[in-house]
Order: sequence, then C-alpha cells, then structure tokens
Amino acid sequence: MKEDLQVKRWMAQRLPALAERGLVLLTGARQTGKTTLVRALYQELPYYNLDAVEYREQLSRVSSFAWAETVGAAVLDEVQKEPNLLDKVKFAYDAGDLDFSALLGSAQILLLKRVKETLAGRVFVFELFPLMLSELGAGQSALKTPLLGRLLAGADPLEVLRHESPVLVGRGEDAIRRAEQHLLEWGGMPGLLPLGTERRRQWMRSYESTYLERDLGDLARLDDLKPFRRFQKLAALRSGQMLSFSELARDAGVAVETARRYLEYLRLSYQAFLLQPFSENVTSQVVKTPKIYWADCGLLRSLAGREADAPVDGHFFESYCAAELMKYLRSFQLNAQLFYYRTRSGLEIDFLLQTSRGILGLEVKGRESVVGSDLRSMKRVAAELGGRWLGGLVLYRGRELYEVEPGFWAVPTYRFFA
Repeated sequence: MKEDLQVKRWMAQRLPALAERGLVLLTGARQTGKTTLVRALYQELPYYNLDAVEYREQLSRVSSFAWAETVGAAVLDEVQKEPNLLDKVKFAYDAGDLDFSALLGSAQILLLKRVKETLAGRVFVFELFPLMLSELGAGQSALKTPLLGRLLAGADPLEVLRHESPVLVGRGEDAIRRAEQHLLEWGGMPGLLPLGTERRRQWMRSYESTYLERDLGDLARLDDLKPFRRFQKLAALRSGQMLSFSELARDAGVAVETARRYLEYLRLSYQAFLLQPFSENVTSQVVKTPKIYWADCGLLRSLAGREADAPVDGHFFESYCAAELMKYLRSFQLNAQLFYYRTRSGLEIDFLLQTSRGILGLEVKGRESVVGSDLRSMKRVAAELGGRWLGGLVLYRGRELYEVEPGFWAVPTYRFFA
C-alpha cells in the first residue's frame, strides 16, 4: 500500500484566501504537511524558514517601520524560533501596510502563548493533524463530509443514519477499508505513504529522534533526554487507559511533578492528548481521572514496540477512534465536546459526544460483530439523561450499518470516519 493512496486535506479548504485581510497561524506536530500545504496554497508569497539562522538574523535586522516594504506578505515557517518577529508583523498589520501573512510552527507552548499576547484579535488559528480517514480514503474523488460530520450537523442523528445505505460496495468501499488499515498500521503522517515497509520503520525511528532534539529543544532545556524518553514510551503503553500520574512517575523513575511536566510537553507538541471524564453524575459517583491517548497510531506503535502487523487490541483500537474524533473536532473547530464516562461502580461508555442539541454515546468494539450486551451501559445512561440523549452508536470493525435496537446503531468505523 504505497502511492495509490491519494491524499487531500480539509485544511486546504479552510485556510483563508490570499485576497482576504488577516493573519493566519497554522500549527501542529512536525511532518504533518504544514509547509507543503501553505506553500501550495500561497504560491505567490515569499517563504522564510526560520530554522535557518541566517533568515533569523536577517529578518531581525528589519525594523518594524520597514517590515511591510522589505518583507511584506510572506510565509514565516518555524516562527517560534524568532518570536520577536511577531511584534513587527503586528505593527505593519495595525498600520494598514500589511494585509496578509501566514505563520507556521510546531511548538504550541511558545507559539500560541506569544501569538495570543501579540496578535490577539488579528490572527486566525488553525491546527493541522496527521491524516484523517476522510482525507486518506477519498481516492480520486473530492473530499466528502464523513458520517461523523453529518451526524453533528443534523438535527436528528438517528434520522441521518436511517438514510444511510446498510453496506457499501465497489472500489470506494475497498479504498476506505485499505486507508483505515494503513492508519491502524502506520498512522497518518503523509511522508510515509510513498515508502516501503523498512523505510517506514526507519522514518519512525528518525521522527522520534527529531522530535526529541527539536521540539524538546523548543519546549524545554533537558540536559538528559533518557528520563523523558523512558517516560514517553511508558505513556504510549498506557494509551486508551486512565492516567495515574503517581504510577507513571514511579514506573518512569521520576517525581510526580516531573511526570506532569513531561506529559505537558507531549501534549503541547501534539504527541498525546488527554480526554476528560464526563463530570455530571447521572447514575452513580463518576471517576475524575483523565484518559491519555496518542494522536497517531503509527507513532504509538513505534513507541510501544508494536510491529505494523501486530494484532489490534481493544486499547489500541479505542486510541485510533479517539484520535480520529479529536482530529475532526479540532480541525473544524466544531462546537462539540468529547468525554468518556465511567463510574466508580464500573459503568463505562468509551465516548460521550456533547453538542448543543444533546449527547451522543459511542461505544468502541474492535471486533466484527455487535451483541446486545454492548448496549448495556449506553441504555442506563440514556435512561438517566432522558431528552438530552440523542442516540447510541457501537463503532465496530464489521461492514454492515444497522439498527441493533431502537435508538442504538452498529456503525463500521470506516463508515463513521470517512
């Protein structure tokens, strides 16, 4: 599975046109395609990569008064390397001499903090994540809003499901299933697509080293990377599980506060994210511990020492679904919040998707069939939530989309995310 997987990016449709007045910030993990996307979209603009010390020195010598005339509308990549340039962009923009610039960066701890302080009210902020299934499975066709998006946009999600075909047939279905398998095996980094198996493994190892050397260099000054590397691998092994800082710190051999700081580095560099528990007590006392998830299945496999063809267990498949949900919600900046639900008595729902219209329950099963007991937890929570409950979905690895019981549907993951 190499070059025949075609890639299209939703962000190419979301970024403002060059003719619009505004400043654009595109951030995200390294190697997600930020530079490629922006340079293709804004081909007329000069491009300055601030990884080059020469560019940093040259642009630093340009005065704020001469910025619009000397630099003008441009693409500034890795702008967190020289954050003082943001003051010059702001001055030229506020003076009306500069109408547009695109800013790129990978380390959001430095970048977003400075941008919010300097360019508040002037900048449109976007995040580019590894490829989503809807982007990788489009093939030669135009991007199509996935079922997830249509459910969020519809007034009645269950009515949307009733109009879906029970099964897909033909080449389109095959392409989406192959794309999902690629995401489960290798993740969504675009640079992996044209490579063979061994080169992909090398790429993953190189990415880990590059991340440690570059992003951590931006985020923190760690004299010894070994404790962080050990912590990173142990955190990856816990993807899809509730997070205990004390246990993780103990296993990594670091202090609890150090563990909290290290996890923040992972979050701010887009490696991992936390999912908070639904705090409303609808059945019995709920837990208050977040879950940790990795943002890319390929990097998760690499860090956890899993070969691409290793079996997909429950936590791993749940991590895949969590990442797809997170990427879609944040890419489109939707007015919806994602939680998980668990009580101290053991009642659990993998995901609750809260919208302005109500709450949709999502249970994840990494098998090809759905049984009645898969609905048990959702039924109990639905009864407590009453009119706020929109419906329950079991996301599974089968091929048929159907209503298991009134208000509860079995939905193949490749149909849900593509």
